[in-house]
Amino acid sequence: MARLLVVDDDVELTALLGEYLSGEGFAVTAAADGEAGVRAALEGSPDLVVLDVMLPRLNGFDALRRIRERSTVPVIMLTARGDEVDRIVGLELGADDYLAKPFSPRELAARVRAVLRRSHGQLPGGAGRVVVGDLDLDTAARQVRRGGERVELTGTEFSLLALLAREAGNVVTRQVLYREVLGRRPLVYDRSLDVHVSNLRRKLGPLPDGEERIKTLRGVGYQYVRVEG
Repeated sequence: MARLLVVDDDVELTALLGEYLSGEGFAVTAAADGEAGVRAALEGSPDLVVLDVMLPRLNGFDALRRIRERSTVPVIMLTARGDEVDRIVGLELGADDYLAKPFSPRELAARVRAVLRRSHGQLPGGAGRVVVGDLDLDTAARQVRRGGERVELTGTEFSLLALLAREAGNVVTRQVLYREVLGRRPLVYDRSLDVHVSNLRRKLGPLPDGEERIKTLRGVGYQYVRVEG
């Protein structure tokens, strides 16, 4: 039974989500402010955190920063509908996904399952070791090293990198990446995939020769550069 932590100061919404998600087979705990949410996320070892942006004592962005300093626990941000800036900021800070309010509990449950699958479940192509140039991925242990040094990635970032690295030298379309990694179809103005790729570029840096590690084919998809020799 996956353990979920819901951090939201809306008591009625939290109760509704707790009842629904419990009925879907999840163990749900709640926190009503950012400070309490950070403590529960770091000390309670949940499998996933549902984190609202607008929180008392500590807003969701600052709470996420503190969580990411010590943990890669999957996080779904709850944002205001139409507020693209909040969604992008949350993803840049390390959120795995977002959901705009208002939303249905059924939609949240589907997002939770998708994030848990890519954070803890089977990766596309199965488990094994993937080595491309200075990049070494252990997909069974979900660990990545670049030039022998460990690189900390979120579950979504790791799944994205694993798929791109397995297909190094080939272009992987946006449709495939959305389906296999994010578990949904791409929507108009949805920049989730682009922000996750940007995070990977920042964490991994360029190739040893200074070339860009992940190339963009605008309107088509992304390609992890295969190093020859």
